[in-house]
Amino acid sequence: MAILKALVVDDASFVRDLVKRTVRQRFPVIETTDAPNGRRAQALMSRSNFDLVLCDWEMPEMSGLELLQWMRQQPQYQKVPFIMITSRGDKDHVIEAVKEGVSEYLGKPFSPEGLSKKIIKVMGRRLKESMDRSGASLDSPADAFRESAALLTQKRAAPPAGAERAGSRGTMSLASVRFSDSTLKSVVKDINLTEVRVIARRDQQFPGILDQAVVDIEVGDGQVARLNGYVHQLQAVDKRQDTDFVSVTIRFVDEDPKKLEDLSRFVATFRAAHR
Repeated sequence: MAILKALVVDDASFVRDLVKRTVRQRFPVIETTDAPNGRRAQALMSRSNFDLVLCDWEMPEMSGLELLQWMRQQPQYQKVPFIMITSRGDKDHVIEAVKEGVSEYLGKPFSPEGLSKKIIKVMGRRLKESMDRSGASLDSPADAFRESAALLTQKRAAPPAGAERAGSRGTMSLASVRFSDSTLKSVVKDINLTEVRVIARRDQQFPGILDQAVVDIEVGDGQVARLNGYVHQLQAVDKRQDTDFVSVTIRFVDEDPKKLEDLSRFVATFRAAHR
């Protein structure tokens, strides 16, 4: 049934699978191919033509912005829709992507419905006609994961009151954990290169197991590392039903060497401060 071809580019296989699942279930006329970085995507695009590119920004070897710049210089790809899907949702990065010819911008974490709306917007009549010919409807809801309003970015909030008592002594390390429909204000309890455990007040909105997440952590000099992951565990801090705090473990999925380098520095600093 597939009529159109889309290329999904992200260094995290977990995110690639999320995007492909949404596209497959929502738009059966679109066939997806994936690549772990811009360099591999460039090779695929040189050998075959694609009707849509859904791409991360921060990747090893070649970033999403570099792929976009190369793509707009190729005659066959000058007008092909390019959706940047990234945790970099600040104004400066959006403007930079727009200047280079991005078609749409979607922040992580995203909802299936938010992604679907972006695809419908950039593909326009071509997608509608393909869906009509196949007997499918553009009005069908996305069913890859739970539906919710897409959240592009939020300002870092103050730490949850009382979390200092639940977390480690000494200097607190704050983390903002973003989900597709909420942001969790929390304090870092423990962290390593594969996961982070944060403590948050229970009066906030909590995610479900396996929900997509972006963890924003200050890594020094005013810089913030945006780490992609998923919810691995939820657990009460105290062994009582009326506990005030909940522990949330996020498993990281990024394979970008730059993000891993930033994370390594933060882990070392965190360990030194909490000895």
